[in-house]
Amino acid sequence: MSIYASNRMKTSLISAAVFVAVLGGVLPGQAQDPFIGLGGGVPETPIDKFVFPKLAQIGVHPAMCSDAVFIRRVFLDMLGTVPTAKEAREFIQSTDRNKRRVLIDRVLERDEYADYWAMKWSDILRVKAEFPVNLWPNAAQSYHRWIRASMAENKPYDKFVREMLTSSGSNFRVGPVNFYRAVQNKTPEGIAISAALVFMGSRAEFWPKHYLPGMKSFFSQIGFKATREWKEEVVFWDPTKVTNNVPQMATFPDGTQIQLPADRDPREVFADWLIKPENPWFTLNIVNRMWSWLLGRGVIHEPDDIRSNNPPSNPPLLTYLRNELVTSRYDMKHVFKLILNSRTYQISSVVRYSNPQIEANFGAYPLRRLDAEVLIDVINKITGTSDLYTSAIPEPFTFIPDNKPAVALPDGSISSSFLELFGRSPRATGMENERVYKPLPSQRLHLLNSSHIQRKIEEGPKMKALFEGKRKSREIVDDLYLTILSRFPSGDEARLAEAHANSKVVKGQEGWIDVAWALVNSIEFLYRH
Repeated sequence: MSIYASNRMKTSLISAAVFVAVLGGVLPGQAQDPFIGLGGGVPETPIDKFVFPKLAQIGVHPAMCSDAVFIRRVFLDMLGTVPTAKEAREFIQSTDRNKRRVLIDRVLERDEYADYWAMKWSDILRVKAEFPVNLWPNAAQSYHRWIRASMAENKPYDKFVREMLTSSGSNFRVGPVNFYRAVQNKTPEGIAISAALVFMGSRAEFWPKHYLPGMKSFFSQIGFKATREWKEEVVFWDPTKVTNNVPQMATFPDGTQIQLPADRDPREVFADWLIKPENPWFTLNIVNRMWSWLLGRGVIHEPDDIRSNNPPSNPPLLTYLRNELVTSRYDMKHVFKLILNSRTYQISSVVRYSNPQIEANFGAYPLRRLDAEVLIDVINKITGTSDLYTSAIPEPFTFIPDNKPAVALPDGSISSSFLELFGRSPRATGMENERVYKPLPSQRLHLLNSSHIQRKIEEGPKMKALFEGKRKSREIVDDLYLTILSRFPSGDEARLAEAHANSKVVKGQEGWIDVAWALVNSIEFLYRH
């Protein structure tokens, strides 16, 4: 038990049973597991026809998640937040048989979608003003604004990528040109390696020796020109880098060699090859990434390590997703909808089998700790508080309002001790594994003992509002669970929480604050499930 809790609970001695209930999530002998739905209830989709037969072959027959788990899961996976108590209550109590499909459609149209997916792409595209990328705040903010606007309008993925590869102009004013500046090695080879990783999910340093030198030719005519404005740089096509009018040769990543036309930007030639519908490198990479973002691992694992000797666990599934992306004209929301509506995505996280093949075949939704930014935003949302983020660069335009969500921060250099502690991506390499999800004792101590979290729970206006007025104990405990865990408590959980909150040794609202503190420190709260 934490110092904070023990100091306030010395006389109350909250029972171990309460902590079992709120920290474990499910009590032994509980009548209905809150994480598993009653019956199937989810129609089979084309995705399931590729996944479930493989699960049956290994003797795995997974259960579906409950409605409470589903709404929380979709909100976290697509918006980087949790539903309000009202949203959770209405969804759980709704008798509409199509409510999951309706919820998915609504979630994908919310403003938080653009903020959250801009953050995800900013990790991959290394949107960071300071070391090791050194974009400078003006450029980082310009880049982030363009990424967010692209997500908000659901820009077709091929257009999104082509704009990055072919854009020219000031890095302060033309956001996508920062793709060429957000790399540590700005040589043609360094840029080629970055393009292969981001757009093809491939680590070019492991290609056949003659492939990478041939590919770097597509980026050998990029010019960088400084302006009178501090740290501003213009990115442009510089054909003067071709000397003596010697025909320049280039090699596509599939080994095809071509002669570059003298009157055309080589970046456009590469972009045209890359985004062709028949090019498997391009479509395979993005649908595999999208699958990994929602299901915890790619059909090819890791999602940015696509190579011939790292085969997919389910090739027909990848082919189906690729075809859907192309026929929908590179509509990423369309692919997200297909995945979210599948039984495969809606499988419970409760693992009922010990088969080691479950993970690779997507037989259970994987437990994953919340992203650092998502975690602090959710804590702020349920308590009605905020955090102030600052930039180390003393520029007026780097001021961040105190109500700015962490997922919406436009620059990876703007941070806090909480974000650093909980493994925010350093945005140094653009690789998916840069984020650190491994739980650390220091993280648990911060959540259990810090005045930072204590003040939010004790003084947050949304928490206070739950305890004020003449409300029945059961109403309070229901609202606490719906607010923090997005579900109703079981009968045993409610009785134990009420018994503590109404005990004679707890003064006023302290008992309810104890319960809220315990819920916030539960594994159920800290993890996607």
